[in-house]
Amino acid sequence: MRAAIARVGEVALGLPDAYEEDAWVGVRWRVRTRTFAHVAPVDGSSPAIDLAAGATGHSSASVVMTFRSSGDELDVLTRLGHPFFKPVWSPTVVGMHLSDATDWNEVAELVTESYCLLAPKKLAALVTRPSG
Repeated sequence: MRAAIARVGEVALGLPDAYEEDAWVGVRWRVRTRTFAHVAPVDGSSPAIDLAAGATGHSSASVVMTFRSSGDELDVLTRLGHPFFKPVWSPTVVGMHLSDATDWNEVAELVTESYCLLAPKKLAALVTRPSG
């Protein structure tokens, strides 16, 4: 999980006025008071995350990231299936299983877009979106 936090944090903390804090489980990144990315274990420490991530047992712990999305991208991501999943707690939150096979360029794009959805317009305007 530390590696995932470091990789997501590298992207998230490069965004204007973004900050990192411990969440009820895992670590989250925020702009003002809005969470735009959250990395958490799927290991029994959060029943809500375990359920959303489709955990059926805890014999092999995994790590997930949740983020915000909208429009066509939200629709596509929620229909793709693994590694993506749709938590029930918000209509704009999407989850992604992180693993050795994760495309970290895609993660950078998703985190950046999530930030831009939640950040004040003047901050979002300062962001250069990753190419890909």
